[in-house]
Amino acid sequence: MSRHDLHGDGVARPPTPGRPSRLGERGAGTILALGLGLLIIAACGAVGLLGQALAVSSRSASAADLAALAAADAERGLRPGSACAVASEAAGLNAASVVSCEVEIPGSTVRVVVNVDGGPLLGPVLGRARAGPPP
Repeated sequence: MSRHDLHGDGVARPPTPGRPSRLGERGAGTILALGLGLLIIAACGAVGLLGQALAVSSRSASAADLAALAAADAERGLRPGSACAVASEAAGLNAASVVSCEVEIPGSTVRVVVNVDGGPLLGPVLGRARAGPPP
């Protein structure tokens, strides 16, 4: 008796002509469903990581903009303190740290680069901004 002769009830019968045995395909649907499930989980993880990257990128750009604007105000004398100290304070209030701060044009324009922690998967994310009076 071969495995093709057994039917669902365990009784040996001769194979039916024109109807192939499906015993070799048992469990194939389960493997396919598990594979598709894993593919969907991986896609959701990738979308989540992309969303996190976009959010951290936006936070770093905003922190850099605010730090540069505050530093430009200090450089123009509209608020007390040195430009880079004010930029550092503004960045700290936005959960960022200043990587570099330079006065491009004394008395008007400041360029700031800040660092925001993106977590263990993304690492540090840099934001750059330049601020000064309108031309």
